[in-house]
Amino acid sequence: MNSITPFPTHASAPEQVAFHRTELNVILSLYGRMVAAGEWRDYGISTLRDMAVFSVFRRTAENPLYRIEKRPKLRNRQGQYAVIGIDGQVLKRGHDLKTVLRVLERKLIRAVE
Repeated sequence: MNSITPFPTHASAPEQVAFHRTELNVILSLYGRMVAAGEWRDYGISTLRDMAVFSVFRRTAENPLYRIEKRPKLRNRQGQYAVIGIDGQVLKRGHDLKTVLRVLERKLIRAVE
């Protein structure tokens, strides 16, 4: 008789952190508007063990202009979402993705002459 191996009952941590569909909808909506404005041209998504990163590029071969990071371990502290500039400076951090991305939407507003 074969012995059956039961599924583990403990909830193990996920192997990778990723953006949820609703989070990607918010990010890609902003990305589409910035592409239409001619500011951004390419993006990359990285899913790592402790964070997920959406990188925005002006050109493919450059360093990213901005990184939108999701770090679930910081959820109870300063917020799991952050926008990081090209120089590594944290531009905005918080609990709500839409409010964190507002720092990038300001780049769309230009003075009309």
